Amino acid sequence: MPNASRPSSTAAASSPPASSAGIAHLCDLLEHVAQKDRQAFADLYDATSAKLYGAVLRILRDRGSADDVLQEAYVKIWQQAAVFDAGRASPITWMVTIARHLAIDELRRQPKGYREPEESLAQTPDEGPSAQDELHQEQDARRLYHCLDTLEDGRQEMVRLAYLEGWSRADLATHFDQPVNTVKTWLHRALKQLKGCLAS
Repeated sequence: MPNASRPSSTAAASSPPASSAGIAHLCDLLEHVAQKDRQAFADLYDATSAKLYGAVLRILRDRGSADDVLQEAYVKIWQQAAVFDAGRASPITWMVTIARHLAIDELRRQPKGYREPEESLAQTPDEGPSAQDELHQEQDARRLYHCLDTLEDGRQEMVRLAYLEGWSRADLATHFDQPVNTVKTWLHRALKQLKGCLAS
């Protein structure tokens, strides 16, 4: 299996929304990775590592720990590629979720006195859950995904991209070809529906 090292700072700084063709390409790569195709795995890493590294770094705030978790995430992706279901999530959503769960596990192992710098928190997407919130919510992950499935297909993907992958409202507007204000309205309504589902 190819060695998964930290992506370049340039790549990590910008990760535009995936097009339909890009999503199809990632699905194809995952299918080949499931067959233990090493070149496909290397291509998958090159295409997605910046996004995964950014998601992990937002939680851990430490590059050394993020490097280790990124390596672990790609080992898990290599091992579990066969269980990926394109009908439930996009490839990048599935991979980022794996990386974030591993990052949360790593965060649990850190000293209790750990705190995120205020300036770093200010850079996280608005309305998105903090790492501490995610720790509390992880026990209800299955219920959350059940509630996500009750949303319209487009809203499901929008919520996942916004709160699991950290996409900005501008990126979402471009990806869904809608005004930013429309995206904000849809997210607000989707969150209200999710809260109602989780409270029932």
